[in-house]
Amino acid sequence: MSLEKKQKFLDPNIDRKSKIIQDTLSFIKGTKIPLPSLVEISDSGTCNRVCPFCPRSDPDYKDIKQFISEKLHTSICEQLSEHNYSGMLIYSGFSEPLLNKNVYNNIKVARKYLPNCKIELITNGDPLNENNLIKLFESGLSTLLISVYDSKEDAIKFDNLCKKNGLIEQKQYIIRHRYLPQEKDFGLTISNRGGQLKNAEYSIKPLQKSLKKDCSYPSYHFFIDYNGDVLMCSQDWGKKNILGNLNKQSFIEIWISQHAKVCRKRLKNKDRDFEPCNVCDVEGNLIGKLHAEAWSEIL
Repeated sequence: MSLEKKQKFLDPNIDRKSKIIQDTLSFIKGTKIPLPSLVEISDSGTCNRVCPFCPRSDPDYKDIKQFISEKLHTSICEQLSEHNYSGMLIYSGFSEPLLNKNVYNNIKVARKYLPNCKIELITNGDPLNENNLIKLFESGLSTLLISVYDSKEDAIKFDNLCKKNGLIEQKQYIIRHRYLPQEKDFGLTISNRGGQLKNAEYSIKPLQKSLKKDCSYPSYHFFIDYNGDVLMCSQDWGKKNILGNLNKQSFIEIWISQHAKVCRKRLKNKDRDFEPCNVCDVEGNLIGKLHAEAWSEIL
C-alpha cells in the first residue's frame, strides 16, 4: 500500500489539534528553547480491544496489566507546573485509559497543578457510561474523544449520551468514526505504527527505504509510557527509541537532552535513517511546524 493511499483520509481532529499546539507554543523561561505543547501519557500497558490496524493484533504483542504509579503521575504534573505548562495533556497512547481505576484522581491532580492546561482523554467507549462520563468532567477533564469502532449506531448512542449530559460537541466531546471500511482507511489517518504492523491483522509492511521527509513529532510532543519511559515518538509502538525515564531523570533533562536534540535535528533535515524512523511511513509534518522551526534556530 502506497503512502498516497494511506493519506487519503485525514482525521478532522488534526486541524483542531494543530491549532491548539500552535497557539500554545511557549519557551523555557529566559531562553529560546521551546517547551512541548502536547504531553501524552500512556497510563498502562493494557487495552480491552484488539483492532485489526493496531499492533495489538500481532499475536506476539504483549498486553501488560500494569498502570502508572500515583507518585510518578503527580511528579510529572508538578514538574510541568514549574514551567507554567498550558498546552495539551492527553491520556491515550498505547492503552485504554478508562481501564485505569485511578484515572479520575489523576485528572484531579493534573487539574490542580495545571489549571490552564487542556486535559483530554481518548477512549474506545467500551467502559464508558453516564456515571463515569460525569465523573470525568467533575474531575477536571476538558475534552473527551470517543473512538467508535463498531457501528454508526454506536456513534449515535455516544453522541446522545454526551448531549443528554449537556456536553458541547467539538469543545467538550468529539466522536471519532473508526468503524468505516478498509477502503476508507477505517476512518483514521492510518500508518504502519513505526513499522509495527508487519504481523498485524491489517498488515502494513515496514518501509524498505526511509522517507526523505521532515518530521516534527519530537519537537512538540512529549510521550510518557506507564513505566516512566519517555519515547521519542508516539508512533513508536515497538519502543525502539527511548529518550530517558522519569523515575531517574527530570522532565526538562529528558526534553533538552543531547539524544532528543540530535533526533530533532536529523528529522528537521529529512534524515530518517535511525530507528524507528527508518521504517516509519508517517508524514510527520502535519502538526508542530512552529515548534520544529523554533528548535532549528537553536540546534
